Amino acid sequence: MIHSTLRIVLFSALMMLPIAKAHAGIDPNFYIFLCFGQSNMEGAARPEPQDMTSPGPRFLLMPAVDDPQRGRKTGVWCEATPPLCRPNNGLTPVDWFGRTLINSLPENIKVGVIHVAIGGIKIEGFMPDQIQEYVKEAPEWMVPMLAAYDNNPYQRLVDLAKRAQKDGVIKGVLMHQGESNTGDPEWANKVQKVYDRLLGDLKLKPEEVPLLAGEVVQADGKGVCINMNKQIDELPKTIHTSQVISSEGCSNGPDRLHFDAAGYRELGCRYGETMTRILGFDPVRPHIDMPQPIEVPADAILAETTVPGCDFPKIDKEHRAYFRVVAPEARKVILDICNKKYDMKPDGKGGWMAVTDPLVVGFHYYFINIGGSNFIDPSTETFFGCNRQAGGIEIPEGKEGDYYRPQQGIPHGQVNSFYYYAESSKEWRHCLVYTPAEYELKKNAKKRYPVLYLQHGMGEDETGWSKQGHMQHIMDNAIASGEAVPMLVVMESGDIKAPFKQGDSFSDYGASFYQVMINDLIPTIDQKYRTITDRHHRAMAGLSWGGHQTFDIVINHMDKFSYMGSFSGAIFGLDVKTAYDGKLADATSFNKQIKFLFMSCGSEEMPRFQTDKTVKMLRSNGIKVDFQVSEGTDHEWLTWRRGLKQFIPHLFK
Repeated sequence: MIHSTLRIVLFSALMMLPIAKAHAGIDPNFYIFLCFGQSNMEGAARPEPQDMTSPGPRFLLMPAVDDPQRGRKTGVWCEATPPLCRPNNGLTPVDWFGRTLINSLPENIKVGVIHVAIGGIKIEGFMPDQIQEYVKEAPEWMVPMLAAYDNNPYQRLVDLAKRAQKDGVIKGVLMHQGESNTGDPEWANKVQKVYDRLLGDLKLKPEEVPLLAGEVVQADGKGVCINMNKQIDELPKTIHTSQVISSEGCSNGPDRLHFDAAGYRELGCRYGETMTRILGFDPVRPHIDMPQPIEVPADAILAETTVPGCDFPKIDKEHRAYFRVVAPEARKVILDICNKKYDMKPDGKGGWMAVTDPLVVGFHYYFINIGGSNFIDPSTETFFGCNRQAGGIEIPEGKEGDYYRPQQGIPHGQVNSFYYYAESSKEWRHCLVYTPAEYELKKNAKKRYPVLYLQHGMGEDETGWSKQGHMQHIMDNAIASGEAVPMLVVMESGDIKAPFKQGDSFSDYGASFYQVMINDLIPTIDQKYRTITDRHHRAMAGLSWGGHQTFDIVINHMDKFSYMGSFSGAIFGLDVKTAYDGKLADATSFNKQIKFLFMSCGSEEMPRFQTDKTVKMLRSNGIKVDFQVSEGTDHEWLTWRRGLKQFIPHLFK
């Protein structure tokens, strides 16, 4: 009898061993949360550096899909760092939900999350009895996302939850969904069906596993789906164990549909704080590195190059420039201006800001660099420079700059645009022509005018002198004051828009323009406009490489020109005795044919361009040259505006 009793006891003990072993791995201090929804739960913002630092082994993720790049396997716990959903997703509210919990709960408690979400999915996509039909009608872009969960996201969530129940205790369900069901009166009932089915399949009690549902983007009342918040706010009337997480004040991206990184952090902390209170603890929000906003002085003004209606760029009285660009998914943004790069700082609202050192007056090209590529600031006017369309900003001079500004009370000329066919190059070409105000007057219908051919520099085009250089205002003001005679100004592309290629000859760069100008452009202008067609009424000038082209064209065609100017001219290695077949060697003949030769440069560029040395060399050979230096300026448009102003009073008199 004793032996029988012992056998029964031993048998009973042995039978209990597998059960005891099966439950030995369940940690009551491992709190697990199930997370599902659509794009804002999926994660639509690019994580920033503070989001990528692992919170440690107390915050874990059971991946719902494989992620080979990060060494993650479906159903195997790992440290929870973005992306929590799928490999190509971004930051979600769950990231900072978990961080808030581990910051608030006792250190012996771990937090685990299971995350299943699909951008654009309706709540029907999580209903087992509707998923098959839903998959059949899903839009093409959603097909691969559904396939990642074997076309049944609900079942993937349940399967992983059952696996997780062997390790810990499910304490709550997080949902962010509704944008795709906006206006659906049955939405709350459908959510209840999903929630009830989930609890039933996992044998959970609603009182022990509350549902936390987040509001959608508000965007200061302009959120695309903001009307859905009324339905979300009333969800507790249908599901008594649900709580709503407010999105008020959470920042968003430019689409007004998704939160930006700062918005996800804030919303995630609110999810975490709510759950912490439900669990019976006082919430302690984790540290969030909030960007320190760049203070813009109240007296800062919009740059004149700013697109109307935009708030930036701005300039303060010290000539510091302030820039802001919206790039919510960018990780690093750089402002590149005046040969200096500035790291732009996130403003916590999806934007990036920068302030420069004091900039010299005048016009400056600049770019916004995102991810290693240069982009044009959408808040500024565009200008062709640096071999491409570029952003630009004007740092204003004082009254001394009025000569290149439009003035009231004087007549204003026009800048006309037209295309013409160049037989020399077998192509259609574009040209801009300035005509003085009096050109259009009936009393001058038969009057003819002298012409200045004005060329841009390397990497720019025919629009440069009128947009960046304000040529038309310089001409209007000089003609109105009597400093310059009325004249036409012709601006054409010098075939130097593309960069100079290493290995090419300097003499070849832009040389394709020479025959076009002599054989096509000048005859076309003389045909279409009332010009004086002799050499005594024709001038040419150019800046930088346009100055180089001026030397090449005029000196080789002195039968067609009597005036020439070079502003910061790219004239290197000039041998006065041999250049241009010796035409400069005979100073008497040159001075007789060229009535006025003008050269100028900025004081800050002289060491590089050595215009002063070229002038000295020409003068030593008897060539008459008028030389001017623009004090305090470099190889820039302010130098060239000043050069044009000084050049035109000497023409055609």
